[in-house]
Amino acid sequence: MSSLIIHDETSAPEAAKATLAGVRKSFGFIPNVLGEMAGNPAVLDAYLAMSGFAGKAGFSALETQVVQIAVSVENECHFCVAAHSAVAKSQKLEDAVIAAVRERRPIADARLEALRVFTQKVVINRGFVSDADVAGFKAAGWTDAAILGVILNVALKSITNYVNHIAETPLNPQFEAFAWTPARKSVVPA
Repeated sequence: MSSLIIHDETSAPEAAKATLAGVRKSFGFIPNVLGEMAGNPAVLDAYLAMSGFAGKAGFSALETQVVQIAVSVENECHFCVAAHSAVAKSQKLEDAVIAAVRERRPIADARLEALRVFTQKVVINRGFVSDADVAGFKAAGWTDAAILGVILNVALKSITNYVNHIAETPLNPQFEAFAWTPARKSVVPA
């Protein structure tokens, strides 16, 4: 277990207290990863600002969850897959789509499937996607703006995914029903 502290609005550094109080007011609780980020208020502020910008990237609520869950699945982030599955459920998004993304299975909707696959390739290949990958994504009806929106969401989720890996962030009770474990574990040389 990591030594990262999960802060709340009483224990956080002064510069993060009001931000965490705002998070609690918005969500009704403080997601553990945000409590951890509060240990460095700049990280918490940067993540929340990027979240706001990602919300303006031109994706619907379902499309945003497809991207964010796909990133988190590829980065093997148990916390973010569970958290975004809970968000998707609260937004009454399609269970079958969310399950397919969590399980790396094709989505019946061709446009959403192209979004899932392109996102997956961006993460796996660290942005080095082929011209054919870009062409296939665009052939499914996506634009250059969507490519950039995927990149923004990959960057956003990488922050939380990496914090969760290092911290081994426990799930909040609100996310436990959506717990997720990677089907396969990446092996990193020592």
